[in-house]
Amino acid sequence: MSIFFCFETYLDAGHGACRLRDPRIARIVQDALLHFDGQRYNLHEWVIMPNHVHVAIEVLPGHPLDKVLHSWKSFTSKEANKILARVGTFWFPDYFDRYIRDEDHWFALRDFIRLNPVKAGLCERPEDWPYGSAAYGARASRMHG
Repeated sequence: MSIFFCFETYLDAGHGACRLRDPRIARIVQDALLHFDGQRYNLHEWVIMPNHVHVAIEVLPGHPLDKVLHSWKSFTSKEANKILARVGTFWFPDYFDRYIRDEDHWFALRDFIRLNPVKAGLCERPEDWPYGSAAYGARASRMHG
């Protein structure tokens, strides 16, 4: 068993601060992810869990990953702390990133992100979780056809 798997199990069990469970904060994070989609990065998949976020993006030239993440974390932490009437660190200071090696790796990652709330017992189907690309795509499909 890898350390990554153990950490994911810990997160999926709902340990730690679950500030993203608050719909107001989850919406702030989701809106921040969507804000520069197509300008600084292409946002492919995401899910906002109660205590962590998974995102699959393709950064665009001139917008390095560390700067994109800093922008997200800086804006969302300030807004979330206002709502929660708190000060201090909101996000873990580091992040875990990975390059996609091939098509099989991409599909595995996509499924991992979409199925995360199902695996954690938060919903039955990925599109039932309101803060993720599966639900966002389902809403867009219903609105356009």
